[in-house]
Amino acid sequence: MNFTRLASAPSNMKNKYDVVVVGSGYGAGIAASRLARAGKTVCVLERGKEFLPGQYPRTPAAAAEQMQIDAPEGHIGSKTGLFDLHLNSGMSAYVGCGLGGTSLINANVSLVPEPRVLERNEWPEALRKDPDSYWRNVDRARHMLQPNAYPEGKPGYPKLPKSEAMKRSAHAMGQEFSYLDINVTFEDRRNNAGVDQHKCELCGDCMMGCNYGSKNTTLMNYLPDARNHGAEIFTEVSVRYVSRANDRWVVHYVIQHSESEKFHSPELFVTAGIVVVGAGSLGSTEILLRSREKGLALSDRLGERFTGNGDVLGFGYDCDTEIRTVGFGDFDPGELPPVGPCITSVIDIRNQEVLQDGMVIEDGNVPGPLGAMAGSALSVEAGIVGSQAADETLKKKIRRGLHDAEGILAGPHHGPMSRTQAFLVMTHDDGDGKMHLKDDRLRIDWPGVGKEAIFQKVDSNLRSAVNALNGDFLVNPIWTKAMNYDLITVHPLGGCVMGDDASRGVVNHKGQVFSSPTGADVHQGFYVCDGSIVPVPLGVNPLITISALAERCCELMQDDYNFKIDYSYKDFAGKTEEVKPGVQFTETMKGFFSVDVKDDFEKGEKAGEAGGSSFQFILTIRSDDVHTMVQDAQHQAALAGIVKAPVLSTRPMTISNGIFNLFVDTDAPVPTKLMKYRMNIHSEEGRTYYFYGYKVIRDDKGFDMWKDACTLFITLHDGADESAPVLGKGVLVIKNEDFAIQLTTMRVIHAGSAWDEAKTMTEFGKYFSSAFYEIYVKPKLKL
Repeated sequence: MNFTRLASAPSNMKNKYDVVVVGSGYGAGIAASRLARAGKTVCVLERGKEFLPGQYPRTPAAAAEQMQIDAPEGHIGSKTGLFDLHLNSGMSAYVGCGLGGTSLINANVSLVPEPRVLERNEWPEALRKDPDSYWRNVDRARHMLQPNAYPEGKPGYPKLPKSEAMKRSAHAMGQEFSYLDINVTFEDRRNNAGVDQHKCELCGDCMMGCNYGSKNTTLMNYLPDARNHGAEIFTEVSVRYVSRANDRWVVHYVIQHSESEKFHSPELFVTAGIVVVGAGSLGSTEILLRSREKGLALSDRLGERFTGNGDVLGFGYDCDTEIRTVGFGDFDPGELPPVGPCITSVIDIRNQEVLQDGMVIEDGNVPGPLGAMAGSALSVEAGIVGSQAADETLKKKIRRGLHDAEGILAGPHHGPMSRTQAFLVMTHDDGDGKMHLKDDRLRIDWPGVGKEAIFQKVDSNLRSAVNALNGDFLVNPIWTKAMNYDLITVHPLGGCVMGDDASRGVVNHKGQVFSSPTGADVHQGFYVCDGSIVPVPLGVNPLITISALAERCCELMQDDYNFKIDYSYKDFAGKTEEVKPGVQFTETMKGFFSVDVKDDFEKGEKAGEAGGSSFQFILTIRSDDVHTMVQDAQHQAALAGIVKAPVLSTRPMTISNGIFNLFVDTDAPVPTKLMKYRMNIHSEEGRTYYFYGYKVIRDDKGFDMWKDACTLFITLHDGADESAPVLGKGVLVIKNEDFAIQLTTMRVIHAGSAWDEAKTMTEFGKYFSSAFYEIYVKPKLKL
């Protein structure tokens, strides 16, 4: 099946929208869909990249390229890597980074919490007194996400060994086994957002991203629905903070990988009447913490009540039956026996007298690209555990050694790993984690969380589950005495929690952000809408609750803003577009211009310099198709960036509608080409200007090639286009040191391979050099 690319280049972003949505997961994706359905102009900003089915990692090397690690010592890997690991003392967190957020790499389980969870006093009174508003929106979310249980027994869906093993464990523990509702498509169909999806191939690699389009991530439903209703989606855009100016919200962001920071560029910005922050528990908290540092009044509870949702990972290693816990990796369907979706079944132990003693134990998978590494790690841990066991005999040691050798020689789909059960547990921690900024990066502070009594109960239950399978029980390697019983969560919640007022939360029951440390007043038009608003651990997979709360927030907005959300069905109208290799680089030019000179560039430059009227831009120039750019007569690319001109605004200004033309031919009697720059410039104060600049590439007397390529003649118009009155003129130049930096920002984008990257850069370089040859060398050869 062909899937439509949803995102546009950041250079296509407008200066203002009715709504800006930050993020694209279960909270943000839903807000984008519903507010676009209400007829609002919606802009979606996502930090990560857009991955389509077929583009997710299938090999260890590809998976490693998509890993980013944020540790106290610094950040490792690409900031748009799909797998986003945050290492901290006490509690670490693993989330997704891409269009679709963590929905891209989660296990897609739609399990509602016990009613007692929603009755806890930490929830706002308005929500506790109106539970129907939660359940009504659970149904809305289910309509879009379309969860269903694994259809065991239907053609193509046999009994799964890992589920059969779970049945054994449940029986031995005296607990109930059941299949879970999961957001997975089990037959070729058109979903409720009008997107065609392929049936699940049972590859088991859900946590790497679904290469078949079978997972019902927000990329398959809410996001295409949003775009189908007019939303504009931009990826590789990292929001830094939010501020207020002239009765509008200002969202400050940077374009990832533009390397504009090499020129010390300030953030770009886009404005909106409504801002919905849905960047996840970590991302939303970080954005609000930074916003508070920049002067926005917020609750003192910001960053508090973080919970890992009681997540615990464990393994039953080398059991007495085949389990097939390792995904296909780079094997195709049919080459290996079916594994099944990442999580299919549960042992539900929630019906306890004390709510916090309850838990769910779910089966899990090891993604294929990580199978060999996981096998080696578990083999080492099993050896350590076995050597410390009181009943370890020579016979057991020999048996274990033979099994380990089998796994090494035959690979992770054979040997002990083929007989290993993975477990994911969710329960109730005390939710006492805290988040803060250190060196402008988010840190989680929660010492001793793993020593809470509930995790000993989890340990006991997991041992019972593994004993039923005659395997070796292996805990998460970091949950050990040597590691101070640290934990890692894949379900981070809290940080911007709901409360009745600012003394108890960061947002109210509608998701509106409180506007001071006390009281119930809110910032009008400023919302948080994701897992960060959940005030307690849920004890189950949180996606359906996050989705229901997001649906509820949007439902309540209708009355506050007097609009109507159209919930009717509508097919997705997008068209599949081939992604071709492009180029991108960032440059800065500096100089002077004068609002007192409107007819001469050099006079404007001199008058501006004398009056201290400086002008600088830092622009990222991007072509999404180098071959078309080179062949087309206009040789057009797009511009995005920032302008600093103190005479126009004391704050940096952003641009829109940026167009760059590289080496356009002219009708001049002497061979001449122009480089053109056109864009709108917008100030935070609400003023808009039109900028036109050009470089003249012409062979005059002397060696002037460098000067021509580095000199830009600029005209500013006091309005949105060139018909507006001329405001002033001037000249900008590229300094030698800035050009050296510019060369380091040149890169190929959307290349499918190293060969495509080299070929694209060669084509662009050849065109660039040939243009200079035609102007400065070829005419002399005719003399």
